[in-house]
Amino acid sequence: MNANDRTPADLLRSALAADPARPLVTYYDDATGERVELSVATFANWVAKTANLLQGELSAEPGDRLALLLPAHWQTAVWLLACSSVGVVADVGGDPAAADLVVSGPDTLDAARACSGERVALALRPLGGRFPQPPEGFADYAVEVPSQGDQFAPYAPVDPDEPALAVAGLELTGAELVERARADAAELGLAPGARLLCDRPYDTWDGLSAGLYAPLAAGGSVVLCRHLDRLGEGGLEKRIESERVTATAR
Repeated sequence: MNANDRTPADLLRSALAADPARPLVTYYDDATGERVELSVATFANWVAKTANLLQGELSAEPGDRLALLLPAHWQTAVWLLACSSVGVVADVGGDPAAADLVVSGPDTLDAARACSGERVALALRPLGGRFPQPPEGFADYAVEVPSQGDQFAPYAPVDPDEPALAVAGLELTGAELVERARADAAELGLAPGARLLCDRPYDTWDGLSAGLYAPLAAGGSVVLCRHLDRLGEGGLEKRIESERVTATAR
């Protein structure tokens, strides 16, 4: 990774320049049987489209606060990097009433309605599917994002010393986030090409770091798992072998 990277978006750009074809996020939901694998290039394309939606359609600006009401999921990872690309503060599990806009999963729609700004809903269905009936008062992410541009350029440069992430009472600038992610990667023993299996939720820094930022900072990849307890006997060992996992965070 590039030592000059100072925001999560910088880390993604460096990963894209180094090896766009390698896996970055492999996602499992063992309650539904879903498996999604995103290369660096595919993930970056989702991030670009989402950042264009955020900046262009939702009129988000650097410093705006986005309440992110989503579980550990590959689409959550996309939103985190899209926020970083625009300069929006991703407030994970934050108060929608205090946010400029909100992004919600299907289980938090009632709480998300407290936001007086733009509201986006994700069905979190396999293959990024849309809601059968769009929730009233929300834009359906799966409907809005496909038409967005594949390249993104922020209207204003993102300041790495401005707030980028808030989670569980912790607030970090982009530069602080990258520094912590690098330190966590070293602590987890992640080197370039490492594959980290993680089933931690995204409601703490430890979960976000192991589930996205530390593997990205190390030049590795994450196998992000939900409902891992649904695997039968020996299932975890088989997944570790089949996914060529080199480290775990549980």
